Amino acid sequence: MTSIQKDIVIVGAGLTGLSLAYYLKKAGKNVLIVEQQAKVGGVIDTITEGEFTYETGPSTGVLGSVEIVQLFNELSAHFELQVADKSANKRYIWKKNRWHALPSSLLSAVGTPLFTWYDKFRILGEPFRPKGGYPDEPISELVKRRLGNSFLDYAVDPFLSGVYAGDPKTLITRHALPKLYALEVQYGGFIRGTIAKRKEAKLNNLEANEPKVTREVFSLKGGLKSLVDTLAAQVQHENIALSCQNVQIAPQTEGFKTTFNKLDGSEFEIYSTLLISTIGGYQLPLLLPFVEPNLIQYLAETTYAPVIHVAVGYKNWTGIKLDAFGGLVASMENRKVLGVLFPSAIFANRAPKGGALLSVFMGGMKRKELLELTDEALTKVILEELKITMQVDSKPDLLRINRYKHAIAQYDIKSEQRFEAIAEIEKKFKGLILAGSIRDGIGMADRVKQAFGIAQKL
Repeated sequence: MTSIQKDIVIVGAGLTGLSLAYYLKKAGKNVLIVEQQAKVGGVIDTITEGEFTYETGPSTGVLGSVEIVQLFNELSAHFELQVADKSANKRYIWKKNRWHALPSSLLSAVGTPLFTWYDKFRILGEPFRPKGGYPDEPISELVKRRLGNSFLDYAVDPFLSGVYAGDPKTLITRHALPKLYALEVQYGGFIRGTIAKRKEAKLNNLEANEPKVTREVFSLKGGLKSLVDTLAAQVQHENIALSCQNVQIAPQTEGFKTTFNKLDGSEFEIYSTLLISTIGGYQLPLLLPFVEPNLIQYLAETTYAPVIHVAVGYKNWTGIKLDAFGGLVASMENRKVLGVLFPSAIFANRAPKGGALLSVFMGGMKRKELLELTDEALTKVILEELKITMQVDSKPDLLRINRYKHAIAQYDIKSEQRFEAIAEIEKKFKGLILAGSIRDGIGMADRVKQAFGIAQKL
């Protein structure tokens, strides 16, 4: 048995764990990351096959927090940030067997066939509608109440499929879309809130030294793997233990003992003052066997959307013009894909010249059964869907399927109990911090923001 002393042990080498270790190591802390997989990055990974470079997990991120912008500024010497090409700024929504561009101006909003004329006129009254009185109102009810059914069906529903792979009927607004919720609570409505927020931004004009949050879609030259690899190098590989089996935590008189073994049979025990978990809620009962079942169950029962991510590449593209970020499919259209992104249209060097790389997303909360299909059956479904939605009938030169049973945490009606349980567990066991996507959001910007916040507190 090998015994090691550390200041802080972080369980999980995904983006949260790596970012957290990076910040803590900068502050002079002696940190060790413990990871079950044989690689860092969690679901983030980039693979190059011939002239195709594709992601196996998330395809893009959003520059949506000061913290992620600052992180990229700090690490700019180690990789090159790529923001989405402006020429492919459109977003498509599938309706009645064709793609329609999501409106980006008042004129296009008036003319779009995505929304009914009744809802287009009705939106004029949105600033004058009363606030909702139910704090756990699902997104579907909020949107119907303030905007109308067609805005729910052909804007919000496909958006939530793209972000959460979720169901607007079960996602709770104040947890899943807190900024949207705040527009109504603080300002009385979406239109009033949007106008007020713009005025506030102009008045505040942000501090000169504060990074600008552009909300641009981003990747990195060579793929998102460059980010996690860079963070791992900054943390230093001797401070990252990979392929750790049977990881368990036990509280001590002061701090915690983390035990695990490696595939070669070697055993380790790590003593630390602080223990930070960044792994999924479903994994926590085994990691933290000392926590009372009535508390840990709220984390274990976190709902996760299952997602299938398929990279599809063509050396010679013969389908529709790829002049957008991608397209999302409204649930009521009953297609078997959540959406199709066009990575080769927004980022350079993802496919050969004249070719194309697509990222197809399937499954989610509404089509869980698709994960049970064999690769052969799933391939058939994908090609049928692409023939209809992308008008491509040729055989792809690349098709790689990745399945994730616990892809995206859902901020549903159970979330409040989960947050309360996290607070109670952390209060009972001083020095234990429960982080990751079980709280504070699911996006890459959210993960970096959470890591920065925890590091600052420590």
